[in-house]
Amino acid sequence: MSNVYSTAQLIKILEEERQACLHGRRLNLTETPATGNPVIDRFLKSEGVQKFTAYQNFKAAVHEYQREHQVSGIVWREMTVKGNSLRYPAVDDELIALPVDLITLTAAKMAMLEFWQQVTAGMDLYLSINSGKDFRSIEPMDVEALAQRTEWASLSKWEKLDFLEILLQLGWGKPEEAYYKRGWPTSGSEYIHAVKPGQRPIC
Repeated sequence: MSNVYSTAQLIKILEEERQACLHGRRLNLTETPATGNPVIDRFLKSEGVQKFTAYQNFKAAVHEYQREHQVSGIVWREMTVKGNSLRYPAVDDELIALPVDLITLTAAKMAMLEFWQQVTAGMDLYLSINSGKDFRSIEPMDVEALAQRTEWASLSKWEKLDFLEILLQLGWGKPEEAYYKRGWPTSGSEYIHAVKPGQRPIC
């Protein structure tokens, strides 16, 4: 029996393939950028479209491999804010979540919310609206209401000199379809930004 690639190996394979596509070593020659609109078609470069579709096709094959061999899309991350640390599961940006991965994410949600509440105490909270183009000020109880309606969470942060932004993503359905409303309404997410008092989110 042949060895099954691990999550880490699949991530490395995808990164190598992405680089190969970006540098033009892989092209999907059957793809042409014709939209039917001559004004738009003038600006689309066929090589760019061919690079993009070559990588997307390869990524789809890796996702099928994940399903067939039950290779998890989970990676473990660690976040430290104000001296508090949390190790938590997240689905790698290039992989998909298996049903068992969703169980892992759901089980971690409460600990992630507790960490979020602890490290964002006293910070200003904003809900991302209009597909991330704008923000609306919210209160901690609004976050609790959103958390009750969602299945899993993800965290990220941006920090430099005197700026700190902590992003809490509360999602449902498949994480790979929750971004940019690709799988709406069966998959989706809400983004809550915490920033220092008087600051505005930048991400």
